[in-house]
Amino acid sequence: MTAPDPADIATVAWQLGREPRGVLDIADRCPCGEPDVVRTRPRLPDGTPFPTTFYATCPRLTAAISTLESAGVMRAMEARLADDAELATAYEKAHADYLRRRAQLGDVHEIEGVSAGGMPTRVKCLHVLVAHALAAGPGVNPLGDEALALLPQWWSTSPCATTKE
Repeated sequence: MTAPDPADIATVAWQLGREPRGVLDIADRCPCGEPDVVRTRPRLPDGTPFPTTFYATCPRLTAAISTLESAGVMRAMEARLADDAELATAYEKAHADYLRRRAQLGDVHEIEGVSAGGMPTRVKCLHVLVAHALAAGPGVNPLGDEALALLPQWWSTSPCATTKE
């Protein structure tokens, strides 16, 4: 694995409004070409365990996801998990995929078995589920895929980089 491009790290720092921590690489790029999801180490440089392997960074993307969260999409998704065995099974598989991908980066006993976003039984962060869906591709995280399909085309007004000062 090669180190992330310094220009990408600078873009992610601008997107987050701070220096990113533990970034291994760009896990997905926005259709405009800029990073929108990073893949992070399971242990940050200061030693802190960090379960969020896939982290959404694009401010337009994260704002759009926040709109879904405030509209109650997470509650509706979580309620469906209790009633839809097929969805629950697919979400459990997404949890296992997330853990497998993080384990490839290293073992951190403090977060062993803990993925992110509430998986496998809850829906507590659409940002993580969408980031996982973007990084892993369609068909891996069913609720991430659903949330992604509900989002507007956040990149469509102009490339995200043109908003950088």
